[in-house]
Amino acid sequence: VEIGGSFRIPDVMTKSGAILKEVGTTNRTHLEDYENAVEKDTGLFLKVHKSNYSVVGFSAEVSLKELVELGAKYHIPVMEDLGSGTFIDFSKYQMRKEPTVQESVASGADVISFSGDKLLGGPQAGIIVGKREILDKIKQNPITRALRIDKLTLAALESTFRLYRDEEKAVKAIPTLHMLTLPVEKIELKAKKLLKMLEKNKDQRLKIKLINLSSMAGGGSLPLLNLPSKCLGIRIKGISPNRIEKFMRESSPPIIGRIEDDMYIMDPRTILDDELPKITEAFKNLLVRT
Repeated sequence: VEIGGSFRIPDVMTKSGAILKEVGTTNRTHLEDYENAVEKDTGLFLKVHKSNYSVVGFSAEVSLKELVELGAKYHIPVMEDLGSGTFIDFSKYQMRKEPTVQESVASGADVISFSGDKLLGGPQAGIIVGKREILDKIKQNPITRALRIDKLTLAALESTFRLYRDEEKAVKAIPTLHMLTLPVEKIELKAKKLLKMLEKNKDQRLKIKLINLSSMAGGGSLPLLNLPSKCLGIRIKGISPNRIEKFMRESSPPIIGRIEDDMYIMDPRTILDDELPKITEAFKNLLVRT
């Protein structure tokens, strides 16, 4: 797996001195592939979740539970890198299910790593959970002090975790979760509100229409997710969509849209209510200056 900034998990592990041995094939891996790879010096079974891509079609993979059972048989610890990580079962919100941190812990994995931001919705941080005896060894590594998070990040992370004591509250209060689970009916209401605000510019060049499109979570998490959304398709006579996109992106604050079908697209799913006036002002400036 390669993550942002061209960092590759195998390169990171090799840098630590670990000797990697791949098992299975790109599309299909079986439990016997792991078992056949076991040697006297095998120190860890590692499973890395495909959080930023997906393999579809003729494919198979070993479950974490199966791997944990195999690890117990050979006294080999098991680690899972969940990538983005989540505490929420997204299948309850009509989305593709992602493995949760709770499920990985319940499976008996010795070490689980995941991100504090992305789907979790907290500050950027790497989080490690697992069995005490292994975490104690990790803490004893001298590099731990250099890599530990600062107090402000820790405070932000704690505040995020506290929200998860009530899932309903977390889904409403954490922007990432709120946006992912927002019903299309509410998105349409926001789209209509923004449409009315933009049309107050009363510029004959400005043409806006509501269109049905999809919201994408992004490759860093939920790579196959396409959520139905009600978007604004914007054209301004004499101004190309690329020029609109550039102007909006260079506004203060930057406003990020996308281009489809020769239109500048704004998806209200990721627009907060208090940001609507800022978007309106940016379009007003665009029309005045051009």
